[in-house]
Amino acid sequence: MYDDRLMYRWRKMTSEERDNLRKHRRENRLPLHSPPHYDSDCGLYLITAACFEHEPFIGASPERMLGFETELLGALQERCPAVFAWTVLPNHYHALVENSDVVRLLQRLGQLHGRTSFEWNGEEKRRGRKVWFNAVETAMKSEGHFWATVNYVLHNAVRHGYAERWTDWPYCSARAYLEAVGREEATRIWVKYPLLNYGDDWDPPDL
Repeated sequence: MYDDRLMYRWRKMTSEERDNLRKHRRENRLPLHSPPHYDSDCGLYLITAACFEHEPFIGASPERMLGFETELLGALQERCPAVFAWTVLPNHYHALVENSDVVRLLQRLGQLHGRTSFEWNGEEKRRGRKVWFNAVETAMKSEGHFWATVNYVLHNAVRHGYAERWTDWPYCSARAYLEAVGREEATRIWVKYPLLNYGDDWDPPDL
């Protein structure tokens, strides 16, 4: 399920409107990270959280999407030495991170979920509505798993029909990743570590 309204709003934006949105991201200092580097399978996790019943609560407006992305990255940076890749969609998000205490990280994200639930329900006069399902972590098992996960996170907006290309979706790290590694290297990684059925059952194929 996805929010057609947000997808159509984005697709109908002019080039100038899209540029203004990206400029706003830069002015608000959304972090741009170095390209991922796989060191070991210790302390590397894919963090995933979805809205309750996959309703597009995050995607009520582009402004909410941008604000939540900023807050999410702030929370991740408080607890994680590195945030390798992320994407925020109208009803869920993914982040590939390095973290030595994933329980504390999930607790911090729970606080973010609680506060945004309160704010959004107040804005929409829906007190008591359940907004979030729990965040979960998936530990990286190998270098192949890590790089397939990078591809999975950056491809997520395309996979769910929000964009035709990675760089078309503004609420993710795809543009920074491509600028950092270059398109030739990104293509090599995409071919070497294919998605196959990644995401169908929240576990990667044997890479």
